[in-house]
Amino acid sequence: MRAVIMNGPFDVEVGAWETPKPAPGEVLVSVAASGICAGDMYCYLGKNPYAIYPQICGHEISGTVAELGEGVSGPAPGTPVVVEPFIGCGECYPCRIGKSNCCVNLRIIGVHQPGGYAEYMVAPAELIHVVPAGLSLVHASFAEPVAIGVQACRRGEIGAEDVLVLGSGPIGLAVLEVAQRRGAQVLIADVVRQRLETAAKFGAETVVADEHLLQKVLDRSRGEGFPVIVDATGNIQALESTVDMVASGGRIVVLSLFKQGVRASFPALDLTRKEMTIVGSRASVGCFPEALELMASGAVTYPTIATEFNLWKAPQVFADLAENPAKVQKGVFVR
Repeated sequence: MRAVIMNGPFDVEVGAWETPKPAPGEVLVSVAASGICAGDMYCYLGKNPYAIYPQICGHEISGTVAELGEGVSGPAPGTPVVVEPFIGCGECYPCRIGKSNCCVNLRIIGVHQPGGYAEYMVAPAELIHVVPAGLSLVHASFAEPVAIGVQACRRGEIGAEDVLVLGSGPIGLAVLEVAQRRGAQVLIADVVRQRLETAAKFGAETVVADEHLLQKVLDRSRGEGFPVIVDATGNIQALESTVDMVASGGRIVVLSLFKQGVRASFPALDLTRKEMTIVGSRASVGCFPEALELMASGAVTYPTIATEFNLWKAPQVFADLAENPAKVQKGVFVR
């Protein structure tokens, strides 16, 4: 089959890769669309701590069922589906308590095994989700990032309250719309004004993340800080600032992915003085059905901002995005 092959940092080609066959319990998917995630860009840039080369990246995947492996009863060939890309071992402590997204032996489709930047890919049948009627396959490929937003809102127990989201990239926008559906009033901060303009179109209050951000947040919250802060920046200084901006008794949800070994520093007294709750939020678990329903119902609409690229132009697309990361708000490969 034809595939986009990541041979190493800054080394991508379109070439031949053996067409996979579904093993027992697996489903072969004919790929229609696969999103371009920060994690894929990190693989290209050599910054993804989990990357294995050569590899077919792409973990935001939609397509149609092509073939069922032995023992799999459905969905039937031709059915539109999305692929949940996180495979837990089923045996470690996180898996035993229902947190397979934190599996100590976690395998990620598109990172540890071939993903969606190809004509075909395989996945365990239990990670295949049927696309609701009326939802396009391009928009359905957003199920994975929207599920991350669902997971973050669940971890933060977000309800009808003020929420500050740091970062208005694709994940920040997913958190925005999911939080709004839960009744939250969302303020989004970012350094890129164009991204803030996009967030505003989806109903967010916006603020520029400059050296005066703390004072702006305190002024907006009558000096109390925000009940919930979600960090989706990937910037260590932004993460460290959350302790100053969260309200006493509030919650901080950390979505950012940092390089192995990077440490964050917090004022030790504030951890007890404010009695804040700090939680990590990794990928998602059990969130795909809600993500698909939110998109199919029109409650989450941010997939409409996607810029579509021909999959076989991927080498040039990666080079362009590496040179100018702000070129598009969100990209998706289609074939």
